[in-house]
Amino acid sequence: MPNERLRNGMLKKGLTPATLADKLGVDPKTVERWVTQSRNPYPRYRHSIAELLDESESYLWPDALPTQRAVQVSQSEVVHIYPRRGAVPTDLWQQLLEKATRQIGVLVYGGLFLPEFNHRWVPTLREKALAGAQVELLFGDPDGKHIAERGDDEGIGHAMSSKILNALAFYKDLRDLANVGIYYHDTILYNSIYRFDDEMLVNTHLYGTPAAYAPVLHLRRIGGGELFDNYVASFKQVLGKKRAVWPEH
Repeated sequence: MPNERLRNGMLKKGLTPATLADKLGVDPKTVERWVTQSRNPYPRYRHSIAELLDESESYLWPDALPTQRAVQVSQSEVVHIYPRRGAVPTDLWQQLLEKATRQIGVLVYGGLFLPEFNHRWVPTLREKALAGAQVELLFGDPDGKHIAERGDDEGIGHAMSSKILNALAFYKDLRDLANVGIYYHDTILYNSIYRFDDEMLVNTHLYGTPAAYAPVLHLRRIGGGELFDNYVASFKQVLGKKRAVWPEH
């Protein structure tokens, strides 16, 4: 039976079997078989296709890896686990940002610590956007119900909304850039996500505990793994509920 997930992913990206084959360096008939006969490509092609379609390998080819093998690969995606955000090396945030060339995504409530303590953070984001990287920044809606609840949980009340507005003041110079999207969200944030191409820092959230004192996972995407792509999918879910911070831009 046809691989409808692959077909639909190609359609969304405006790719035909011929154009995808050209990008991968394979015969167009091979791509046709992947689509119409649901044949699984070799691992190196699966990874490249997933990147091109911005989908996970496990979504496009759910039966490509045995379950146990998929679990092992996903475990290998964990580079390091930090017991709290403060334990993350201060230069790691900037290092990951400087290496990124394609996709930079930040999902937080406020994330004030990044521009406040790293004067290169926002200028580097600007440089990356001008060089062609897609930058998507999602902040908690200061007037949203979930922001109010989080403020109450942490015992800081309206200070949570103030932290968000303070953080946004650092990013105002990015609002006119074509490759930068700066948005509000009003969702329950189970994790703060900081994505840099195929690497990611995930700051887990604990009830009643500031994010600075919660664990952080450093992940690196591996073909066939599920962990990294699951967080990407979560990011996209929130992105689907966004509203622009500065609608006129």
